Amino acid sequence: MPSSLAIGAFSCATHLTVKTLRHYHETGLLEPAQVDPATGYRRYAVEQIQVAQVIRRFRDLDMPLETIRAVLCAPDLQLRNELIAAHLQRLENDLARTRSAVASLRDLLEHPTPAAEIGRRKVDPAKAVAITDVVDREDALAWLLGALGELHAAMAAQQMAAAGCPGGIFSAELFCEARGQATVFIPCDASARPIGRVVPLVVPGVELATIVHSGSHASIDLSYGALGTYVTRHALAVDGPLRESYLVGPNDTPDAGAWRTEIGWPVFRTG
Repeated sequence: MPSSLAIGAFSCATHLTVKTLRHYHETGLLEPAQVDPATGYRRYAVEQIQVAQVIRRFRDLDMPLETIRAVLCAPDLQLRNELIAAHLQRLENDLARTRSAVASLRDLLEHPTPAAEIGRRKVDPAKAVAITDVVDREDALAWLLGALGELHAAMAAQQMAAAGCPGGIFSAELFCEARGQATVFIPCDASARPIGRVVPLVVPGVELATIVHSGSHASIDLSYGALGTYVTRHALAVDGPLRESYLVGPNDTPDAGAWRTEIGWPVFRTG
């Protein structure tokens, strides 16, 4: 075949290994222009060099093969650009998470966590409106924000006023198994009428050891660690779900750096 290259020469021209080219052929991403039926030797057209170069750059950006295939097969330029833009947005989101993790680790190493101020308080049973669901830990914050918005909307529809800060109750499974039951609630004076996922709830009373975490939930594990250390050393822990109270939360300000979250660990009252 004129103007074609054997797989070895095509590999040199594109900087894609022979093994990679064979894999792309098997998956249908980049099929040779000709395959000898007797020997199985692959030959590629020179026009395929540019396609291979595009694929290589997409792979350098960690684009999945299925997405690359969709881009190459897109029927029009608009769809192709949308697929590429969506992948670039995912990369930017990943980069932002990486930068945040690096900054958090550097701060942890360079500025050891100061001694935490641990409090104690007794929580009385209280009427509330609540949403309860089984959630994945990685989705917990997004679920929390959505549930709080739904609770506020349901209370506004019933002309109910909050009687305290919003809060959350989280099972041990959510932390230990990365999936478990979570409840978000808003205290209120009146008995609520169920609307969708929103139901009335009497939040149980409990004795808590507490710590207040300032800032976004990206580093809230540090405050959980400080509280867990205190509870363990004082042998106060009892079985029961952990709690959070959103003293300043997403409904108060979109600035996550200004959030203040009280974390509560169930303990046994000793005097």
